[in-house]
Amino acid sequence: MTPEDIRAYCAAKWGAWEDEPWEGDVVFKVGPAQRGKIFVFLGDGSSIGVKAATTRDEADDWLARYPDDARVAAYIGRSGWNTLRTGGGIPDDELREAIDRSYELVVAGLPKKFRGPAAE
Repeated sequence: MTPEDIRAYCAAKWGAWEDEPWEGDVVFKVGPAQRGKIFVFLGDGSSIGVKAATTRDEADDWLARYPDDARVAAYIGRSGWNTLRTGGGIPDDELREAIDRSYELVVAGLPKKFRGPAAE
């Protein structure tokens, strides 16, 4: 997936919006502007940061399957976040699934009134 493909895929999700909280670091959030939560770190597009699972042990499945292309995300990895390299050995459909899972996990943590159709 190209960075443009990832941007379009993330932006198409209900309630998703692009932000740049740190210069040069693009992220996608869901939820209201002041309380929106990140579901994808895009950065320069060479990798994506996603909430892979609710626990570190579950998220480690990615590391086992793709040792050259997946790693524990810096600082927030203990919470189930991974960094997945794009354009490497991870198929595009699995990258999309990782984005979907991250979105679902983050939306589930929002107050119900901000979950949109996913809360129904």
